[in-house]
Amino acid sequence: MSNGTVLTLLVAAGFVGALGILIMYFGMVQLIAGYDPDRVSDEEALADFVGTNALYVAGLTALVAFVEYSQWFDATGAVWIAFVVGVVALAARMIVGSRRYEAPT
Repeated sequence: MSNGTVLTLLVAAGFVGALGILIMYFGMVQLIAGYDPDRVSDEEALADFVGTNALYVAGLTALVAFVEYSQWFDATGAVWIAFVVGVVALAARMIVGSRRYEAPT
């Protein structure tokens, strides 16, 4: 794989990681898509949950960059399929799991 792809993956991992850090450690819950302060019952727990999962996505992206750079696998299609499945699974986990922090209506 080209160095451009690896660099792009590392930049994306850095960006998502920065968002995860801002959400988790600095409590910037307004960065969460669909965040409504009137519906959230525990902002700190929500920030911890979403920030942690964003850091997982960043780590997965960095891992794919490392695998692509080191060329461990000849079938890179499998790496990309695993990456897409992992990101979709983590996004679904964030969407479904964040419902726990909504105040009952």
